[in-house]
Amino acid sequence: MPKIVDHEKQKQLLAEATWRIICRHGIQQASVRHIAKEANMSVGSLRHYFASQSDLFAYSMQLVSERVEKRIQSISFNGPPLEDMKKVLYQLLPIDEESRSEMEVWIAFTSKALSDPALKALNNAVYEKMRFGIQSIVEALISHNLAQPDLDLELETARLHALIDGLAMHAVISPATMSSERMQLLVSQHLDALCSQTGQKKNSS
Repeated sequence: MPKIVDHEKQKQLLAEATWRIICRHGIQQASVRHIAKEANMSVGSLRHYFASQSDLFAYSMQLVSERVEKRIQSISFNGPPLEDMKKVLYQLLPIDEESRSEMEVWIAFTSKALSDPALKALNNAVYEKMRFGIQSIVEALISHNLAQPDLDLELETARLHALIDGLAMHAVISPATMSSERMQLLVSQHLDALCSQTGQKKNSS
C-alpha cells in the first residue's frame, strides 16, 4: 500500500524548522534550501507544500498565532475573575521556553512584514485580534464591577496592549533582566491598579 502522508503535519514540521533556523541564525538565513535541510526534506518536496518562501513564512507566522490561541482555550477558568483574566494575559508573554521561541520568531516575522505584503496583512490581522482580546479583558473588569469608576475603556486597552507588547520585547532582547516572574508580576500589578478597592476585595473573597 502507498504510504499515507499527513500533509498538514508536514506543513507544521516545515514551519517548526523555519522557527528553529530563525531562532538560531536569524530570518535572513531562513532560505528555502536551509529550511528543507533542517526538516530533512528535499527542496522539491518543500515546494510541493509551499510555492514560495513568502507562503511558508505566512503559514509559519499564522501557526504561532494559532498555538497561542489554543493555549488560551485550554485554560481552566475556575478562579476569581481577575485571576482568570491574568491567566489569559500571561499566555501573550514569553513565559517559558516554548513561548519565548515563538515570540522571537514573531518579532522576526513582524520585521519582515514591513517589506512583505502577505505578512503585513497577516500581522495586521493578528494585531487587531490581540487588541480586541485585550479590550475584552478591560471590558470584563467593568462588567464584573471590578474596575475603578469611569474607567476609560479605549485608553486602558491601549495602555494594557502597550504593556504586553513592551514586556514581550524586553524579555526577548534582555531575558536576564525581564524574567517570567517579573513579567507576570508587572501584569498582575497593572490589572490590580485598574480595579477599585471594592473590586479587589471582591476578587479576593
